[in-house]
Amino acid sequence: MRNKVAIVGAGNVGATLAFFIANSGLADIVLYDIVEGMPQGKGLDILQSTAVTGVKSDVYGTNNLQDLAGSDIIVITAGMARKHGMRRKDLLIANAEIVGGIVKKLKPLCPDAIYIVVTNPMDVMAYVTFIVSEAERRRVLGMGGILDSSRFKIFISKELGVSPRDIEAVVLGGHGLYMVPLIRFTTVKGVPLNRLLLKEKVDSLVKRTREGGAEIVSLLKTGSAYYAPALSTFEMIRAIILDEKRLLPCSVYLDGEYGARDVFNGVPVVLGRQGLEKIIEIELTEEERRAFENSTEEVKNMIKILKMEGRI
Repeated sequence: MRNKVAIVGAGNVGATLAFFIANSGLADIVLYDIVEGMPQGKGLDILQSTAVTGVKSDVYGTNNLQDLAGSDIIVITAGMARKHGMRRKDLLIANAEIVGGIVKKLKPLCPDAIYIVVTNPMDVMAYVTFIVSEAERRRVLGMGGILDSSRFKIFISKELGVSPRDIEAVVLGGHGLYMVPLIRFTTVKGVPLNRLLLKEKVDSLVKRTREGGAEIVSLLKTGSAYYAPALSTFEMIRAIILDEKRLLPCSVYLDGEYGARDVFNGVPVVLGRQGLEKIIEIELTEEERRAFENSTEEVKNMIKILKMEGRI
């Protein structure tokens, strides 16, 4: 039986992800959105592209959540973008309502599905998904660390004039401004980064990586990144479907690991057929530990707002 991947949200990230999955041949895809005609049109367009690549994947667009029944993996990209004058708290609550409402309806339709959350603020939306779905923690993952580490690798490769394939980067913490890159574990073909670049330059690359999403938004003016986020999500899906046992940075529910409890945050994990198969704990320096705690506290504060507002 072929794997079935449901993508909730047929915007740029969701549709691009559907394209990557379809042309990998790894699974059939159901693309869902509330906008009538949009998932159907994008799904048909993607399906037609498979005739060129010669792969076998079915792509189906729908406005009916019932069509997602029996999905093995559910990717949640749906949510509001922050509008001019909109408070951060309002966006947080709005997206929690969207994500929570969708997961509540999908819970009985896809009782064994693995959830991958992309909607921002991602770590908090992953927590909402975990609470509402009542799934085992191995089945709820947040995408962020792969994207952050990919951006970091690109900036390092440009600075050094080397292939990003030869760069290994370890990133902990929340997606974006609260990421915690572990510089002492970042290497270029085994050579520590701090032996190749001065601290000031490394710090500037870290800053640019943290602001990577905002940089793209400022350039596009009317949109945000979607190619790299979609491909980062695809890497997680491939690791799960093919049971690759990949060691990747993902946001997962922490229950004592890294000294954190009842929160989602980014850590190195092993991804395989079961979803989260192992959390890898790295001994942190005092400075790294404080940075990770600050990242965790930021996520906890947003979770606290949702609890106070009765949203979870």
